[in-house]
Amino acid sequence: MGVTVRNAGLVHHVRMLRAGAGDPLVMLAQFRLSAVLVPRWGDEAVWSADQGGLRWIFAFSSEQELAAFVRSKGLPLDGFRYMTVLGSRLLDVAVPGLGVPGGIALDTAGKEPMLLPPLRGIVPDEVALDGPGMTGGMGVG
Repeated sequence: MGVTVRNAGLVHHVRMLRAGAGDPLVMLAQFRLSAVLVPRWGDEAVWSADQGGLRWIFAFSSEQELAAFVRSKGLPLDGFRYMTVLGSRLLDVAVPGLGVPGGIALDTAGKEPMLLPPLRGIVPDEVALDGPGMTGGMGVG
């Protein structure tokens, strides 16, 4: 892996939230300000997966978290392609660009993964499942 990315603040807020002592809005604000690593699929696409009727873009808080993900897929680390992106750009541009409901899956192969679902206050209202243009809505557990 090449670029050094450390997101101690983001990781701290995720841990606090998972422990029941954090503030979701503070964690979300920290994610938006953080540079995260996003694996690439081919030349232009970001790596994502469909689960539960949603498309999840994978993002990682550090090279170690990304490496754990790559290893979990049985892929070699050498030459693995990824890019560094601000969390806000993922939520405000990449998620709406999916063309289907989706969110961000952070550190999915790690000990403390976190999902940022497509809900108002996380993604733009026009692509949020509970936004004004959507019908039905969806609970997130």
